[in-house]
Amino acid sequence: MAHVTVEARYREPAERLIKRFSRKVKKEGIIEEVRDRRFYKKPSAIRRQKKLRRKRVVQKMTEQQRNK
Repeated sequence: MAHVTVEARYREPAERLIKRFSRKVKKEGIIEEVRDRRFYKKPSAIRRQKKLRRKRVVQKMTEQQRNK
């Protein structure tokens, strides 16, 4: 897991600091990783998910190419 640090800028409001922090956390994918690791998944289930995800991405890409 990546360590996300955010240092306060000069006279930066706390709300903006929190927003910047949450944006970095989302970009690093930390929340998604925590959700995925919450419960044990069998390796075969993980492979199946990856395969289905790849299939969806390929379908979406081919659909976009056809629509151009």
